[in-house]
Amino acid sequence: MKENIRIRNRSGVCSIDIEGTIGVPEAWQFDDPAERVATYDAFREAVQRIGRVEADEVVVNIRSTGGDVNDALLIYDALRALDARIVTRCYGYTASAATIIAQAASEGAREVSANALYLVHKASCAAEGNAEELAARIDLLRRTDERLAALYAARSGRTAEEFERLMAENNGAGRWLSPEEAVAAGLADAVTGAASAGAAVRNIVRGWRCFAARIGARGARQPENDRSILHFDEPQRSGIGLRDGQEQAAPTATKPCEDPSVHDVLHTQNERAYADDARRFARF
Repeated sequence: MKENIRIRNRSGVCSIDIEGTIGVPEAWQFDDPAERVATYDAFREAVQRIGRVEADEVVVNIRSTGGDVNDALLIYDALRALDARIVTRCYGYTASAATIIAQAASEGAREVSANALYLVHKASCAAEGNAEELAARIDLLRRTDERLAALYAARSGRTAEEFERLMAENNGAGRWLSPEEAVAAGLADAVTGAASAGAAVRNIVRGWRCFAARIGARGARQPENDRSILHFDEPQRSGIGLRDGQEQAAPTATKPCEDPSVHDVLHTQNERAYADDARRFARF
């Protein structure tokens, strides 16, 4: 539930750190205000501060599993309106609304960490009311999905239909992409922290083949309905060893409910670990 946007200006380069939940998701708007960090007033003040940034380059560090799509679009528009070169850098779990902000970068400046996971999915909301009210919410969700697919397509050079299929996987919950798959899909431009440039290129080629095989062919088998991150039986100690292990690994086993699902507000062990990472990152 916690959201934090920090803005730091240093020698012509402005750094913006976006961590935790983006905005206040609808399902949380009626929680105890005393326990809520991300009030609408605080959020909009942060967006206004972004709009007032004057720097030659703006680096946006993103460590977030998502939040409110409308608020993410506000940040996207504020960044795109800046007269500066925008670099977005994604770390850890980058999912849902966070991927919208990542698209605000200048041409060729969308970076994703070699150790990150990337998720796009269909919009969701809480709803109640009569048949007409529910039908209106369904129509809004579909329009939102179309808007997001068009945004991804505009930055990737691919079609909106490709992203609609990707977002629709796992009953609309999407699928976690590796950094190489995110680049291959056109959602990012470069993987940072890769073992070597040659290895990065090979992995991106493999990522595109995997991406195209899963969503490009009509009737292709869809992944099972499980959003959990993948766990290999034998942990690898180095970046090169990790990639070799991934290429040679047997079918992976999943541990359900370990990743901080965009639909789940329970404080899981992974969520606590993610929060600890975010605090350590903030000190750099």
